[in-house]
Amino acid sequence: MVTSTTASTQSKSFDVVTAYHQLLNDDPDLTMPVAAIEALILGLANTPATTVSETLDSVSKLTLQLKRSIPNSISLSAGTDIFQQYLITSLQRPGGGSGDFEQIRSHLVQNGKLFVERAKAARETIAGFGRQFVRDGNTVLTNGGSRVVGALLRSAAESSNGTGRGSIRFRVIYVVNGDGKDTEAEDNIAALRERDIPVATIPSTAIAYCLDQVTQCFVGAEGVVENGGIVSRLGTYQLAMLAKAAGKPFYVVSETHKFVRLYPLGQQDLGIQQRIVEFKTSKGSETQETKSASQDEGVADLEEPAEKSSSWRPEDAVDYTPPNLINGIITESGVLLPSAVSEALIQVWF
Repeated sequence: MVTSTTASTQSKSFDVVTAYHQLLNDDPDLTMPVAAIEALILGLANTPATTVSETLDSVSKLTLQLKRSIPNSISLSAGTDIFQQYLITSLQRPGGGSGDFEQIRSHLVQNGKLFVERAKAARETIAGFGRQFVRDGNTVLTNGGSRVVGALLRSAAESSNGTGRGSIRFRVIYVVNGDGKDTEAEDNIAALRERDIPVATIPSTAIAYCLDQVTQCFVGAEGVVENGGIVSRLGTYQLAMLAKAAGKPFYVVSETHKFVRLYPLGQQDLGIQQRIVEFKTSKGSETQETKSASQDEGVADLEEPAEKSSSWRPEDAVDYTPPNLINGIITESGVLLPSAVSEALIQVWF
């Protein structure tokens, strides 16, 4: 029998953060929530806990390590929260926590792997639903390097137009950054052009200019929050506002494992630190001045961990798009109204 001390020692030998980043590096198509779930499954398999409480405690600690390791943990949290709830639900079922615990833990690990496989397959299911929104002659506006949006557009490019005279012919306007770091967007653009889909690239400053040519907008999301709004790359909120003003349908394309228990009311309620608006004087930024004053007052221990705040990059910035700007959310379960997200989360959590 493995003692609690031994379990703790072996748990520490497993680095969940390294495992998480390794999974993302090994599989570029892996989303952050699924990578987080896979990392937790590996952690569960490498932690010889002997009781239900030890198992839940171990997974909670691994989850906390993951969330603290990256500046923006919203997308990751969607995966870790689902997995933790799955564990609790499984162990609370009649007979769930009784019998040979090693067999129970093995069963949880195997079921967790099945969940991951279903989550990976969701992208193609979404593409099947979403391609019905793209018709001959449409011009689609999108931004970012969303893999699921890319899958939807590729699926539309390869599908029949319903008349038996070849595939759907449409055009895409892609909003890109000018810094050359948007590699995922470049991959999506290249894949569409290889399928003879005409793609135009524009900077974010040209969105309003081109909207009169646009039929509909598709965007991905890092997280879909409780009220049906989304957290996505910086500029998505602006795109949604302009689309609304121009009367263009704005659709979010997302897997349900990105539904997250978060209820922001505005841009400052995301629970993450972003240096997007940073006021400066000749002495430096206000953030630096505040930090210096805090250290003088002896309260530096209340600050954000240095390694987390310093790892933030401008290209990782996100914003919040409220549900009133969203016409529908295309998921593997079908097309949902933003108001249906809270119900979906209730079914998972309660």
